[in-house]
Amino acid sequence: MSTYNKILVAVDLSREAGLVVTRARELAQLYGATLTLIHVVEPLVAMEDYELTPVLPLEIEKTFEQQAKNFLSSLVSDMGLSGVETIVGIGAPKREILNYARAQDIDLIVIGAHGRHGIAILLGSTANAVLHGTHCDVMCIRVGK
Repeated sequence: MSTYNKILVAVDLSREAGLVVTRARELAQLYGATLTLIHVVEPLVAMEDYELTPVLPLEIEKTFEQQAKNFLSSLVSDMGLSGVETIVGIGAPKREILNYARAQDIDLIVIGAHGRHGIAILLGSTANAVLHGTHCDVMCIRVGK
């Protein structure tokens, strides 16, 4: 097994995020690695044909981005983590996670994986895309049912 120096933890805003971060923290302590948490807000596409434009405020992505920052800040505080960087991006989660991992020379990505079956597998998932698109090791933490 490799020695990990930089661990990136991709989290959603679910209850299970703490479980994923706990496992990543254990690895960071074991290897003396730095820990970075990342969450990516998917942009909303609203076109006149979909009739969503009047319903959605223009700053909705900024609102979601702030909610994500607050969630990560609370998670770090509640778990008693120190020296942990938090990143919130806007874009396609798989692309943003992979781009950040490459740019920061991440050694290990830790991500939650839901046990999806059937059509959900065909539609793909962020964990699957990260697993198959990354340059580094990936640890998938089974969460949910």
